[in-house]
Amino acid sequence: MAKRHVYAVVDPADGKLVKEYPTATDEAVEGAVDAAAEAYARWSRRTSVERRAELLNTVASLHDERSARLAEIIHREMGKPVDEAVAEVEFSASIYRYYAENAAKFLTDEPIGLLEGEGAAFVRRQPIGVLLGIMPWNYPYYQVARFAAPNLALGNTIVLKHASQCPESSAALQQLFTDAGFPQGCYVNVHATGEQIARAIEDPRVQGVSFTGSERAGAEVAGKAGRALKKVVLELGGSDPFVVLSTDDLDATVRAAVETRFENAGQACNAGKRFIVAEDLYDAFLDKFTEKVLALTDGLAPLSSVAAAEYVEEQVGRAVADGAAFVAARQREGAYFPPGVLTGVSPASPSAAEELFGPVATVYRVGSEDEAVELANATPYGLGSYVFTTDAEQALRVADRIEAGMVFVNGVGLEGAELPFGGVKSSGFGRELGRAGIDEFANKKLIRTART
Repeated sequence: MAKRHVYAVVDPADGKLVKEYPTATDEAVEGAVDAAAEAYARWSRRTSVERRAELLNTVASLHDERSARLAEIIHREMGKPVDEAVAEVEFSASIYRYYAENAAKFLTDEPIGLLEGEGAAFVRRQPIGVLLGIMPWNYPYYQVARFAAPNLALGNTIVLKHASQCPESSAALQQLFTDAGFPQGCYVNVHATGEQIARAIEDPRVQGVSFTGSERAGAEVAGKAGRALKKVVLELGGSDPFVVLSTDDLDATVRAAVETRFENAGQACNAGKRFIVAEDLYDAFLDKFTEKVLALTDGLAPLSSVAAAEYVEEQVGRAVADGAAFVAARQREGAYFPPGVLTGVSPASPSAAEELFGPVATVYRVGSEDEAVELANATPYGLGSYVFTTDAEQALRVADRIEAGMVFVNGVGLEGAELPFGGVKSSGFGRELGRAGIDEFANKKLIRTART
């Protein structure tokens, strides 16, 4: 974790610096942990769940009220189209509202039936203290909401280190939590460096770490946290399969495939990325899919940076060198990478194991359900997956066999605040959202009495 961060807004279209922000001093990072620890001791663990829920409802309302301004900030920071940015803000609001409405139910004591003896036993969920969140740039508000909402509802306090290209959105969130009425220290944004974050993980007052980002950085964070005996939740990306075995509406299936792959210019961890199509549908699917992909050329947003587009170009180049074919309407121009389709990628090629974090879809032909499942699982990742079939029994059978944390059947965009989000294998571990999200950093305390 030796890399030093420079917090800056850079125009994704041309790579020009808009504004640079200073990184935090060591004293500021120490002060952030101090404030979070004091807020936990003096306020969070002592206040009622009803009061915390009330504040989260206000956070949700402020997201809605400020959606246009918040959307414009991330449009400038990482190039997200304004309509998609507004949708992200609105989804984030729904997450805060969900935990506000359900926190009391989730935190109700859970009775345990005794096998023998008198008395009673129950599990009480309580906060554990200061948590460190390390968030990525691709969904600057949504990623924070997944982490912050359940843990503030529970009564933990948060020190948040956002991506270095998100200084303005992270500051806007800090102001939003302050304006909502959370006491100082409950949510603290800090422009920390990698070295400072490494020291914060070791701080005995920090009780857990949530990280969303690359596999490499996640391994470093997990290693550091493990040596300090800290609980970690990791979400490290994916190469999600989109399996098409049968359909009674090929056009609708193709539209779903395009929607999941090209949201956020292809920069979504749980997007369908590898399209695995039964051979009797393959030619027609590929023709219709390629036509729609190429039609996106003039309307797609830039990637988050020129460097990101250059890396996707390098990945595609390696795949083509290994024998794949790539179809696109034009060449890369700065951060604008043309949407395109890769075919003929050998499952044995190193390129097949990579996550393509950009507007490129890989399409495969398979001859059977077994071959589809085998190819779907032939990846080090295991975040999400999609299964399209008209056979309900086959849908559940294939869903059961796919090695992933999430399976969506006959639909895309089905995520929700109430649904647990997370993966297996190199996609990380732990869950966010839903009931599971509030359990990750809870002390599930057993209380056993000898007599009632």
